[in-house]
Amino acid sequence: MSNAHYVTLGRSGLRVSPLCLGAMTFGTEWGFGSDVETSNAVISRYLDGGGNFIDTANMYTKGHSEAILGDYFTTGAGKGKRDRVVIATKFMGNAFPGDPNGGGAGRKAILDQLHHSLRRLKSDYIDLYWAHFWDRHTPLDEMMQTLDQCVKAGKVRYIGFSDHPAWVCAQAQCEASFKHWTPLVALQIEYSLLQRTVEPELFSMAKAMGMGITPWSPLAGGLLSGKFSRTNPPKADGDDRMKPDNKRITEHAWRVVDVLGDVAAARGITIAQAALRWCMQKDGVTSTIIGARTLKQLDDNLKAASITLTHEDMKRLDEVSAVPRAFPWDFLDMVRTAIHNGTTINGITTDAWHLSPKSDQERW
Repeated sequence: MSNAHYVTLGRSGLRVSPLCLGAMTFGTEWGFGSDVETSNAVISRYLDGGGNFIDTANMYTKGHSEAILGDYFTTGAGKGKRDRVVIATKFMGNAFPGDPNGGGAGRKAILDQLHHSLRRLKSDYIDLYWAHFWDRHTPLDEMMQTLDQCVKAGKVRYIGFSDHPAWVCAQAQCEASFKHWTPLVALQIEYSLLQRTVEPELFSMAKAMGMGITPWSPLAGGLLSGKFSRTNPPKADGDDRMKPDNKRITEHAWRVVDVLGDVAAARGITIAQAALRWCMQKDGVTSTIIGARTLKQLDDNLKAASITLTHEDMKRLDEVSAVPRAFPWDFLDMVRTAIHNGTTINGITTDAWHLSPKSDQERW
């Protein structure tokens, strides 16, 4: 597989690359990230490698990320290529202090945010429009109906949810089906060897509801990038965003990094490539979002599309990174024998399913 081997996004006909280019670091307004020249070079290198899926948001670098993409595809190196790429952006972030309708998922807020995103992107449409977070103060049907109207108006082609609870996604998808509104085709969530709590509920929901998963932070904020280890932990005075007091840094995390290093060394690949490939090979994952501040980082990450981890590699990484599952998942595995009473269903012998942890390829 390479990044030019495309996959369909969820239950849709939209073809995207298995590695999506995250644009959160385009611009330096947040005190980190890439300047315009470097951002443009990263975009060009990604596209030259067969990539066609770029993800940004209205709030990234205070809107500059969208503007960099808009300039690139209208007057820059990507002029004339806008229709050849899938550009995803998000609404929800409020750019107007003191204005309660400046962000969120209300009809007024969505339409205003869409207007500004299209202006910055210098485009007539957005390929994939994400609801960035769950807005608890807006009725779901108001948001879904508004998004459906945006699609029918030709300003949006597909819609998805980012960082929403599973039950909210399921309710929204069901309402869309009942009322003949545009359905959700994708789910963007944090997912990595150090963030697996999403698997039982969100992964299961996405698979049942026809939503392709696009993980963000697959390198756990840089902790799985290969830059850090037990003997070389983050430094307080380092120039990296990862600091010694980061909540990700635990004994569990170092155990994962240790095994990840062993797997990477055995395969002759980098730790970052191994971490990305583990994520890419998980059932339900469609396109994994990578963020690169330099061409070197991008080149290293893109190679993950052309490698494969063995079943044994995946099992080792699954086992060392396993986390407790919320009720009722372990209980339901335990009582499978009460349902099937020693029989085999779909090729799985159910007698031992209460033994854990099983690898995810066996679990789902």
